[in-house]
Amino acid sequence: MNPNLDRLHPYPFEKLAELKAGIEPSAHLAPIALGIGEPKHPAPAFVKQVVRDNLDRLANYPTTKGMDELRQAIADWATTRFQLKPGTLTAADHVIPVNGTREAIFSLIQAVIDPKPDATLVTPNPFYQIYEGAAFLAGATPHYLPCDADNHFIPDFEAVSAADWDRCQVLFLCSPGNPSGSVIPRDTLKRLIELADRHDFLIASDECYSELYPDENNPPEGLLQTCAAIGRDDYARCIVFHSLSKRSNLPGLRSGFVAGDASVLKQYLRYRTYHGSSMPIQHQLASIAAWQDEDHVRENRAAYREKFDAVVPILADVMRVSAPDAGFYLWPETPFADDIFARDLAASQNVHVLPGRYLSRTIDGHNPGENRVRMALVAPLEECIEAAQRIRTFIKEQ
Repeated sequence: MNPNLDRLHPYPFEKLAELKAGIEPSAHLAPIALGIGEPKHPAPAFVKQVVRDNLDRLANYPTTKGMDELRQAIADWATTRFQLKPGTLTAADHVIPVNGTREAIFSLIQAVIDPKPDATLVTPNPFYQIYEGAAFLAGATPHYLPCDADNHFIPDFEAVSAADWDRCQVLFLCSPGNPSGSVIPRDTLKRLIELADRHDFLIASDECYSELYPDENNPPEGLLQTCAAIGRDDYARCIVFHSLSKRSNLPGLRSGFVAGDASVLKQYLRYRTYHGSSMPIQHQLASIAAWQDEDHVRENRAAYREKFDAVVPILADVMRVSAPDAGFYLWPETPFADDIFARDLAASQNVHVLPGRYLSRTIDGHNPGENRVRMALVAPLEECIEAAQRIRTFIKEQ
């Protein structure tokens, strides 16, 4: 077996299941799950109809590169959304449809990492666990950058030494962040592009929460948008990941895209041809419909906005919590150890959250996820309000 498999940590939800083993929550309280970031809003009816109308395409092999029409729909969407110079993000060279960002993040790292002894991948901490697992299985070592409240949960990139940047092959960004929801500002992104040029590494920006934001007039900046602002129209050393899972409530469609540096994507497509990942044609056609419609996305944002407006004041009565810049998570402080908090909250109130330490690694004695929990406001509004009221009751009883 690949010895790097032994480097993998248990997935956070494995740890959570072990933590809650033997717990019998109060039978009179219905369970409310806030731990997993799986959207529960209805999938768009018109997207489901496209899938139904094209089930005969199950008889056809899809191509690895995807349909021309899908790549064009993605290029058009990204150009409009991120204010790119028309014609610079081309369907032919700068876009590859993928089976969700999870698959793409993992496979891209396998394609781009040169597994020499000092191969390093720089990642935020806390982080989406695929960043770390992809690094390990590609033969690289993660370099963890803490995301703490005193820097608005954005890593202090200036604290990284020149020697560490020299070893870095890939820098992972997550903006809006998981779990904090913090958005990396343009000036920081510009600085990171300068560092990538100087030290020759790739910036891989996970932007799958980019369409869930509170202010309709102030969408989060994306990495390609920063490229456009500084005239970097070839998107060199810059790759972004996007998905329909959160934007369009379609986690089961497994549809997203990778876009950016054409030279990287050319080789990545070569890898994927052997890797065997291609999106079913009926899903590609449904994806075209989803990327070409913004009405359902605005409705989605409004639903999350309503939940934050209702839930945050309830929780703020008993814990330090604030609405995020974007995304659908809350990242509050807990009054005592986050794992004990999550366990006892489940037992007492049948509300399920994820301990922050399960999303982080302890480096030099510091775990930036300790004494925080991740709450995904994915349940219906009434359930989110009920969960917040139960959490308030639980804390007041301590």
